Amino acid sequence: MDRFFAVVNPAAGGGRSAKLAGPALARLREKGLKVDVIASTGQGHAVQLAREAYEQGYRCFLAVGGDGTAHEILNGVFAGRNGVPRVALGFLPLGTGNSFLRDFAKDGAAASMQALLEGRRRTVDLLRLTHAQGEIYSFNLLSMGFTADVAALTNRMFKPFGDLGYLLGVFVRVAQLRRRSLALRCDDDAEWDEGRSLFLTFNNSKYTGGTMLIAPDADPTDGLIEFVRWGPIGRLGLLRTLPRLYDGSHIKHPLASRRAVRHVEFKEAAPVDVMIDGEVVTVECRAIDVLPAAVDVFGFSASCTFLLLRPLWCSWGFFSMRANTIGCSAPFASESLFCRARVWK
Repeated sequence: MDRFFAVVNPAAGGGRSAKLAGPALARLREKGLKVDVIASTGQGHAVQLAREAYEQGYRCFLAVGGDGTAHEILNGVFAGRNGVPRVALGFLPLGTGNSFLRDFAKDGAAASMQALLEGRRRTVDLLRLTHAQGEIYSFNLLSMGFTADVAALTNRMFKPFGDLGYLLGVFVRVAQLRRRSLALRCDDDAEWDEGRSLFLTFNNSKYTGGTMLIAPDADPTDGLIEFVRWGPIGRLGLLRTLPRLYDGSHIKHPLASRRAVRHVEFKEAAPVDVMIDGEVVTVECRAIDVLPAAVDVFGFSASCTFLLLRPLWCSWGFFSMRANTIGCSAPFASESLFCRARVWK
């Protein structure tokens, strides 16, 4: 059986991950999984850990935390490489968001575990942002404007409050509302679109902030980027329609629009805040592209709901990146980056 390299983010879920990771990992080991475990020590550390683990031969990874932990592992494996042999990423959802799993079932973590046990899989896409200094990969979404402003504030002040914290961030940013223009064009567009917007989102999956249905028409299996924008709505109009962001009906607002694209090009060279899988970075955007069928998901359908109601801490999702199969036979790393992090036995 393949050996997993698990990265635990003890800060995820307001510290809940640190308390629940041990019992959750013990449950997986009881089921026969071979898991080597290490804890990250801060933002960006999981990228380094995953990169070094990959170089030492690991091809199976487990993100113990939220969407941000999985995001960092993916970028540690994919960023800066030309072609990646088959690797696998599991997910123990102990963070505050866990937006990606909501696309597949109400109890997405338990459903994905059941799919793994039954060997059912499907493919999903990845998004790649090219910027002035390199590239960043996303499995959930990239967003600019109001949504990035909310994410930045939430991460800084309200993250321990989970979904409520994201809502608090929304209300604060409504009071500080800004509408901006970001020139772009998609696919074969001849003209630059320079219209002012409340936000722009480029989605692989439907949800952000845990429960906000930002892109109801997104499909992570269609080989397309779901581009959603909301025009320069005012504060009062935004407050009236805010609940519609949580059921997806905002897309019917006269100032909202959506289209499915494969490539987005940006005109401006100035740095802009971008929310990527819940994390906010400031970069000079060049382009966004979709990588179709880049990842194999142990495959429950988007409409299925399972009766497997286990506690959240003992359920996990599982992803397998499409490429050549390589076994996970490398010994557990104990040097370099790993010696600076806490090892969980």
